[in-house]
Amino acid sequence: MKQEILNLLGLAKRAGKIVSGEDSVLISLQKKKAKLVFVASDASLQTIDKFDKKCFFYNVKMIKDFNSEEISNAIGQNRKVISLIDEGFAKAIKEKMEVH
Repeated sequence: MKQEILNLLGLAKRAGKIVSGEDSVLISLQKKKAKLVFVASDASLQTIDKFDKKCFFYNVKMIKDFNSEEISNAIGQNRKVISLIDEGFAKAIKEKMEVH
């Protein structure tokens, strides 16, 4: 299941449907473009807490099931925080997470 989700993240990245980096993800949340936010499980507690609160406020699901290495390898960039801005990819990932 994990690998399938990471593969979907890679596809989303190639399709231009991922925003990466803390500042860019915050902007995508504020503009209501973010459909799903990934925060690396090994990110700082301050970062996790900040995005937990922002995602709660903007009613966007936050996923902390992956570490920064897994996220970075999936999208080909060194990142701890990314957001999906495409409803289709977000729906597919949510379905995969609910199945398992």
